[in-house]
Amino acid sequence: MPGINTTLCYIEQNGSYLMLLRNKKKQDLNEGKWIGVGGKFEEGETPEECLLREVKEETGLTLTDYRYRGVITFVSDTWETEYMHLFTATGFEGELIECDEGELRWIPKKEVLDLPLWEGDRKFLQLLYNDAPFFTMKVVYHGDNLIETSHKIYE
Repeated sequence: MPGINTTLCYIEQNGSYLMLLRNKKKQDLNEGKWIGVGGKFEEGETPEECLLREVKEETGLTLTDYRYRGVITFVSDTWETEYMHLFTATGFEGELIECDEGELRWIPKKEVLDLPLWEGDRKFLQLLYNDAPFFTMKVVYHGDNLIETSHKIYE
């Protein structure tokens, strides 16, 4: 399967998600956007191994309770196709550290959709808010413009 595999996790505590404002890396395709935490797979990693490593590297937290929620396929005329493995987490240990990729902040879930987000992220966040079972989604962009989405929920 060509393209890159990544993880993304929305860590939840007290009705808020831990969000990352991407504002520190050079040539960051997510610059200026708020996203969950995660990153690219290393050779031989499972989605869960990547999730745990990336969350630890970016936040200092060790996840103790997490759920695999879906796979999002991002297709773009600008960027390489990305297969993002989406997780939510409700249990963790440790203290937050400063992230070298941006600013971490707990944002009340009801305010997350008001942040500068990718339009496609709004689509899968709605499924998370509705506690959808495992799902797949395809999100197609032309530049920064969302032109198509489709999804399937697995009951």
